[in-house]
Amino acid sequence: MPSSLSPKSSVLASGGGAMLMDPADTVILLLDHQSGLFQTVKDIPVADLRRNVEMIARLASLLDIPVITTASEPAGSNGPLMPEIALHAPHAVYVPRKGEVNAWDNDDFVATVRRTGRKTLVMAGVWTSVCVMFPALDARAAGFEVYAVLDASGDPSEMVSQISLARFVQGGVKPTSTNALLSELHRTWARPEAAELAKLYGLAAPNYAAVIESYVRAQQAARDAIA
Repeated sequence: MPSSLSPKSSVLASGGGAMLMDPADTVILLLDHQSGLFQTVKDIPVADLRRNVEMIARLASLLDIPVITTASEPAGSNGPLMPEIALHAPHAVYVPRKGEVNAWDNDDFVATVRRTGRKTLVMAGVWTSVCVMFPALDARAAGFEVYAVLDASGDPSEMVSQISLARFVQGGVKPTSTNALLSELHRTWARPEAAELAKLYGLAAPNYAAVIESYVRAQQAARDAIA
């Protein structure tokens, strides 16, 4: 299986980042997050799934990472794509399919991915075992580095989700989570978007919002004591 990837521009002199994603080489693929399919998801609360997808869309906009979306048949029973993606990632490119279950079977979709010039693909979708699995394995075989964001994806049962994880690992697709994706692309608080990134942690890990709130309140109390 092809594995030769170009050197990552994000690797530091210390070697930090050598095994992490390079934001400049990353494209996010959001696959079949459709309202009809959401009704079949049982391995994660749908509210959590949608919130995680929203966070990824916001992160992509904040860090200027390309987003490609697609749906198998939006006019059919699977329903339309969740509107939060277009709302929070207005730069996302939608690629219609002609009924193909596997997005990688669609020439236009593959061509759109290749036109980005990026070799690191971050995928999420519904179902994990199908809509993410099939293009992830095909993209890996085509020489891409592929990550699957499992908690921004959903499946009909916990058992199906566990089988999907095993098959990802066997096929060389790297499983990850929404929070890990945010942290991996974030890398350092010493950046101008730090305040906005902090807000995203409140989406990926809602309890982290309490950390931020307590810190802000403590800072305000300190300022009030000096005044």
